[in-house]
Amino acid sequence: MNIHEYQAKALLRDYGAPVSDGRIVTRAEDAKTAAGELDGPLWVVKAQIHAGGRGKGSFKEADSGDGGGVRLAKSVQEAADQAKKMLGRTLVTHQTGPGGKQVGRVYIEDGSGIETELYLALLVDRQTSRVSFVCSTEGGMDIEEVAAATTEKILSFSVDPATGYQAFHGRRIAFALGLTGQQVKQCVKLMGQLYAMFVDKDMEMLEINPLIVTDSGDLKCLDAKMGFDSNALYRNADIANLRDETEEDPKELQASKYDLNYIALDGEIGCMVNGAGLAMATMDIIKLYGAEPANFLDVGGGATKEKVTEAFKIITSDPQVKGILVNIFGGIMRCDVIAEGVIAAVKEVGLQVPLVVRLEGTNVDKGKEIISNSGLDVIAADDLKDGAQKIVKAVKG
Repeated sequence: MNIHEYQAKALLRDYGAPVSDGRIVTRAEDAKTAAGELDGPLWVVKAQIHAGGRGKGSFKEADSGDGGGVRLAKSVQEAADQAKKMLGRTLVTHQTGPGGKQVGRVYIEDGSGIETELYLALLVDRQTSRVSFVCSTEGGMDIEEVAAATTEKILSFSVDPATGYQAFHGRRIAFALGLTGQQVKQCVKLMGQLYAMFVDKDMEMLEINPLIVTDSGDLKCLDAKMGFDSNALYRNADIANLRDETEEDPKELQASKYDLNYIALDGEIGCMVNGAGLAMATMDIIKLYGAEPANFLDVGGGATKEKVTEAFKIITSDPQVKGILVNIFGGIMRCDVIAEGVIAAVKEVGLQVPLVVRLEGTNVDKGKEIISNSGLDVIAADDLKDGAQKIVKAVKG
């Protein structure tokens, strides 16, 4: 689960990390009052969406003014005007895709004098099962280019969970970032605060970009992105309450209510599979035969008829879907349950695109019998290769 920058800044403030004072605005008429509560003399107006690249992004609407989703203002009135120009508009960045995301919140904060921009992140290292620090002297909007072209400018190391964070970790980061004097002590303290928050809140990712040295020589977290382990939200109710469902894909949101693992993609062939590994193999073989998957969808090993029905409805609600491949290997999951769910869904929502069904495993004969006796125009497949070839052929004509 991701949260907005202003929410991340509030968490940082709770743990004592240095951040700028700011106000969140959801209504244009409140923008001037919010900006007036800050000291200035420089204000920063930031569109709040769950996507990076806001500073380099652009708005679709002509009346949104010049500039991207991060703008500077030199007066309260200018800050309010910029906020009004962003609210309700669609911001497009390299992470949103061409459709962009509508801005429903704007964050106005005090501007900062910047001496140096640095990069810092904490991540879960899947290879070592440890928390890793990543830092670079090349912070700012071009960090992706730095990571691709000059990897030697990036330092990464993990923390042994047996000892946890130690001061030498912070000093290592400080020296790598070229910090001196009191900045080293600030860095040691800040890294400890960030590590504690990362572990306490079951984070998957914490990115501070940029981490700046101000013109007064102090460290400050100028921007923040946070991602949390959704499986741990039950023990972090305060984090779960920060969820903004308007930022999530409606199909993914609906799937989560039925405990379905669904991720929307850009292709034309909808997939319904049981098991994450088999789902990924299904997506790969669709690409192998010349088409693109429209989604990742794992119905799980213990899916019910109702869950399968809902999964099928979610797939068919995507206007990009031109064909559907159901690929089930019945181990814990029974093929007859899948068949009943598919039939129930088709009868409820109709079938406007080609449907290929491949069943194998527990109760496979019963499942195939249910499909064949349904009277529906369903294409049967003998194996995964056969199923992929048939659905691609049906979609491509």
